[in-house]
Amino acid sequence: MAVKLIPYLVMNGNATEAIDFYEKALGAKVAFKQTFGEMPENPEMPLPAEAKGLVSHATIQIGEDAVMFSDTFPGQPHQSGNQVTICISTSDKEQSTQYFEGLKQDGTVDMPLQETFFSSAYGIITDKFGVTWQIYTESHQ
Repeated sequence: MAVKLIPYLVMNGNATEAIDFYEKALGAKVAFKQTFGEMPENPEMPLPAEAKGLVSHATIQIGEDAVMFSDTFPGQPHQSGNQVTICISTSDKEQSTQYFEGLKQDGTVDMPLQETFFSSAYGIITDKFGVTWQIYTESHQ
């Protein structure tokens, strides 16, 4: 089982600009990029037209390491201090659950650990020290 810690940068509508900048400044390569408009539609949360081109998730490769990005989800506040999170990526759903349960002690569950269209177990926790962690299971099991 491989476990990786990946910096995750949440931008204020300028993720594409940041990715372009890091491509030039650091020789980064885009491994994946998806906009909110390319995500499956959710009738309970209609997406404003102006948000369709914003980045919902992207990964760039810098040397052997990755940095992930997204723009703030439309309607959610963006504030300095929460724009950098740590993403724990594993291929083991049980390990993801253990990490999630461990980090949520005396912390805040921002998004319950759940199956999504992109992960078999994904959730977000802000731990008791104010550090935000994303738990991401790489493959569906």
